[in-house]
Amino acid sequence: MAAAQIYNMLSNYKGKVTVKIDGIAASAASVIAMAGDTVLVSPVSMLMIHNPATIAWGDHVEMQKAIDMLSEVKESIINAYVLKTGLSRPKLSHLMDAETWMDANKAVELGFADEIMARAKEEPEKEPEEGKGDTDGEEEEKKFPPAPSSMLFSRRAVTNALLNKMAARYGGEKPKADIQAQAKIPAADTETGRCVDALMERLNLLKR
Repeated sequence: MAAAQIYNMLSNYKGKVTVKIDGIAASAASVIAMAGDTVLVSPVSMLMIHNPATIAWGDHVEMQKAIDMLSEVKESIINAYVLKTGLSRPKLSHLMDAETWMDANKAVELGFADEIMARAKEEPEKEPEEGKGDTDGEEEEKKFPPAPSSMLFSRRAVTNALLNKMAARYGGEKPKADIQAQAKIPAADTETGRCVDALMERLNLLKR
């Protein structure tokens, strides 16, 4: 509720609002960030979205009230994400269900941020020596190729991918994927000799 109030205050401000994410904007902080006219992210910052949570006590009627309340809170949070990103509500809902972490590039790609903050250069660039031109820079690019464009991590996607690999290797029913993209986990190269039931039991214990 505090995040919603801060979001509204920033949205109603008559001037231009620039949000700078220099570390992490997770959970309710990601909602506040959506109020910026321009959202800037540091190259090393992270943004995380997930479902709202609460603590409830009582009988099944009280539990249902809590479920209904969380459902409405989620819809209100999605409203802020839709206005900023332009993504569909089902896609945003899936990202929240999966507790999605985004690096700076992925946040810009999905529309949660507008630009990546550039590092200020303290020293002027040196002029190339005579006869060399710009060939040194081209050679450096060949030696050090650019890093991957973006990163998106989903805890549920990793779990489902692992279960799919185990089901394919040892037999059993594959779980239904909750999100569209599955993390790629390499399969083991050698047989472990363990029973699949024992492996599934160990995995269930880890998930708890």
